[in-house]
Amino acid sequence: MHSGLHNLGHTRSVRRSTYLLQSPDTLIRTQIPGGSKACVIVHVSPAVGAGFTQYSAEFEAGGVLGHAAGQRFVYVLEGTITLGAGPRTYTLAKDGYAYIPQGMDHRVVALEAARVAVIEQTYRAVAGVAAPEVLVGREPEIAAQPLMGDGALQVRNLLPDTMAFDFAINTMTYQPGAALSMVEIHEMEHGLLMMEGGGIYRLDDDWHPVTAGDFIWMAPYCPQWFGALGKTPAKYLIYKDWNRHPLRAR
Repeated sequence: MHSGLHNLGHTRSVRRSTYLLQSPDTLIRTQIPGGSKACVIVHVSPAVGAGFTQYSAEFEAGGVLGHAAGQRFVYVLEGTITLGAGPRTYTLAKDGYAYIPQGMDHRVVALEAARVAVIEQTYRAVAGVAAPEVLVGREPEIAAQPLMGDGALQVRNLLPDTMAFDFAINTMTYQPGAALSMVEIHEMEHGLLMMEGGGIYRLDDDWHPVTAGDFIWMAPYCPQWFGALGKTPAKYLIYKDWNRHPLRAR
């Protein structure tokens, strides 16, 4: 068979009412206003029912990210970028990240070819609670905590767990064979980017093999469970909406 032929419509990507699984073979690149020498892969947005947007930005050297549509979180997957926000400029290399408040003028520029995970969401204010300010960090420097006492499953909380923030971003690292201790069903939705390794994800009543480069959106109350397979650790970056009353608009 000619190597250039397509695989007759086969893909691991799946779209259901309660979740979306994207494998790299189905990703489409586009642009957003204000950007240059950069393209984006939109993984999830309100068009599919999500209360947030998550996309990957791919930069050439000197590339500029387009305008934010709300508060913004960026995580450097490859390469090096600068973030100009207010009077300061920050340099973020691989595993560096930043939170930028809604409405703040800022500029994200790639110093070299780079790939960045981006999450944007309209900020939901709470009376009497000041909105967050710019926050910059590096994931390996955050202390890891075992999930529910399981030392084979380590969690790093990249944003402070305070009422100022209306979403949380974590990394979760599983040693081979480690798994969540329960099937979770909850009001929060998730955006999940597989960064390393792989395993099996239960989504609703379905079971899917997943690997680095895959993206998963989980709607509220979607049954979910993950177990790591293979000989190397599995790691993902995960978003959840957080710290707001469930009657508040998403």
